[in-house]
Amino acid sequence: MSLPAENIREIQASAVAVVTPMEMLNRAVSSGASLEMVEKLMTLQERWEAGQARKAFDEAIAGAKAEIPPIQRNAKGHNDKRYADFAAIAKVVDPILSRHGLSYRFRTAQGERISVTCVLSHKSGHSEETTLSGPADASGSKNAIQAIGSTLTYLQRYSLVQMLGLAASNDDDGKAGGDGEMISQDQVEQLIALADEVGADKRAFCQYFKVEGIAQLPAKEFNRAVAALNKKRGAK
Repeated sequence: MSLPAENIREIQASAVAVVTPMEMLNRAVSSGASLEMVEKLMTLQERWEAGQARKAFDEAIAGAKAEIPPIQRNAKGHNDKRYADFAAIAKVVDPILSRHGLSYRFRTAQGERISVTCVLSHKSGHSEETTLSGPADASGSKNAIQAIGSTLTYLQRYSLVQMLGLAASNDDDGKAGGDGEMISQDQVEQLIALADEVGADKRAFCQYFKVEGIAQLPAKEFNRAVAALNKKRGAK
């Protein structure tokens, strides 16, 4: 004797339903489970929440990196070597990180060496950190406080660069011949909006065009990228 189609659909729906640890915990408490069982389920719930937060963090990082362009080297250091100072980096990355629910802060410590820890956090609760250390920068005519401040600024900049995996571009971006020119910020925003509209995976998109992020897409590939995203719209 076969079951009615409606009953079969209910059984199938129940089979694929995902029961979260919290639901299991609620059921256990309602049924009078032992304290030991409740504690085990609470631990399982904590692990599940941590896993979900880590997943959200990774997705946010991937999304942010797809939008962050190379940072212009706007300052000069030793031997006239150009670099992007902290203000230049923050001006570019802060609004992008904020859009993806990310933020950063610094923790400092001083002993024989000065240490700076960059803590990158997601609104889901997951955070990761990296620490760099160095001696006080007593070069030039700096006094003791200036030497410490110089090192702090240096370590903040580089710990953030390391945490985000940022790239710095030359002022001319190596574009003299035109072949290395990258898309403009307006084009970056157009592609991001189009990718969101058609439901494209930005990480897969970047892998397809062999770039680290959308902002690194060569200008000559812009039309092909638009066509590829529009093709995904037609395939839906």
